Amino acid sequence: MPASITSCKTLPVDVVIMAAGKGTRMKSRLPKVLHRLAGRPLLAHVLKASAQLGARGATLVVGHGAGEVEAFCKADSRNHPPLQFVHQEPQLGTGHAVQQAAPLLPDDGITLILNGDVPLVEPATLKHLVEQCGGKQIALLTVDTGEDAGAYGRIIRAEPGREDSPVHAIVEAKDATLAQRAITEWYSGVMAAPTKLLKQYLSLLRDDNAQKEFYLTDVVKHAVADGTPVVAWAIEDEMEVAGVNSPIQLAELERGVQRRAAERLMEAGVRLLDPARFDLRGTLECGQDVEIDVGCIFEGAVTLGAGVKIGAHCVIANARIEEGAVIHPFTHIDGGRDGVTVGAGALVGPYARLRPGAELGPEVHIGNFVEVKNSKLAAGAKANHLAYLGDATVGERVNYGAGSITANYDGAHKHRTVIEADVHVGSNCVLVAPVTLGAGATIGGGSTITKNVPSGALSVARGRQMNLENWQRPKK
Repeated sequence: MPASITSCKTLPVDVVIMAAGKGTRMKSRLPKVLHRLAGRPLLAHVLKASAQLGARGATLVVGHGAGEVEAFCKADSRNHPPLQFVHQEPQLGTGHAVQQAAPLLPDDGITLILNGDVPLVEPATLKHLVEQCGGKQIALLTVDTGEDAGAYGRIIRAEPGREDSPVHAIVEAKDATLAQRAITEWYSGVMAAPTKLLKQYLSLLRDDNAQKEFYLTDVVKHAVADGTPVVAWAIEDEMEVAGVNSPIQLAELERGVQRRAAERLMEAGVRLLDPARFDLRGTLECGQDVEIDVGCIFEGAVTLGAGVKIGAHCVIANARIEEGAVIHPFTHIDGGRDGVTVGAGALVGPYARLRPGAELGPEVHIGNFVEVKNSKLAAGAKANHLAYLGDATVGERVNYGAGSITANYDGAHKHRTVIEADVHVGSNCVLVAPVTLGAGATIGGGSTITKNVPSGALSVARGRQMNLENWQRPKK
């Protein structure tokens, strides 16, 4: 679980995440909360924020696609607080959703209500909202852009226009008068409330409204009637509480997220040729004077050392690239669980592929259409063209010829090839593992090597050439 931010000083926090909606406008079989933003499902962002807040537990309200949602959460269990599920069937509104979770919430804490399709709210923002609640009042997260609030619920304050004025009610857009629709402060869907009081007000909800639903926002009017203070904190960053209801909104939010990531990197000194053509779907740490060309995608955990240059349209996942290395255009590096390391001053690509377990030493050269998997190449080794190195240990200054491969799989098991220092492997060779090529050995082009080669030896293993003079090709 990520390092947590201390929540309320005296009361535990229990999170309720609403994730039962069908997401009709997404026009997809995939549950809306599992659509990806910056490489992770929308719901994953919300769960991570809950964990960083230090929540005691989280209750997920599921409905449409419940099986898929629950399966994802169980597979991602390291990244969220202890989780339980409740089903909302039928789906009768936001208030009805929280009513399903209420029996599972301990009375001694604060309930923080979040939405599975509002992915970018910051843990620090949630912490502040919980502190405003303090176990004594209801705290709402709102936004005031000064523009039409559209379909969002309007915040009705005792003294309109004053941010420090208490809240009297939230009016849903479909139920608002013309005067109320003119209010520009709107409710984000994020609420912190003393759990015991919240349960009391949830029991009072009715569906006597335009949509015939049980509105969570009606909790506010019942709290006011009961004498419980209701406060609203209007944040300036609308993107924190932006929801996703359609592919268009998802794409717009993606660009916003990526622009912010690009700006953070550039402020730290990274040179992005075009920040509009950059995608970060994990974490990226960069040293000084890093340059990244257009169309690059970074996934998982990636570290780029000082002076690293990344060419256009590279995809790099779970890799450490050391100082001064150059990754030429259209290279694909996927470290998977094992990771990939590219040594200082190495040259990779264009059109190269590094797979999990590839470890390149300093000044290694991996050229176009070369694939490396679970192999370690020592300093100065070169495989410049059209080659495959799988399950291999390659010594210093080895020259690995074009079209050569390690035949590492016998149909049942993987075997290792050892190529010691200063070996020269000619073009179009097949090294049938397990096999060792001794230091300084030379392998003649076109050879299929099935036995160990002594140090310093020349090994040639191919059929004898035969020439038939005056031979006539068959004719139709």
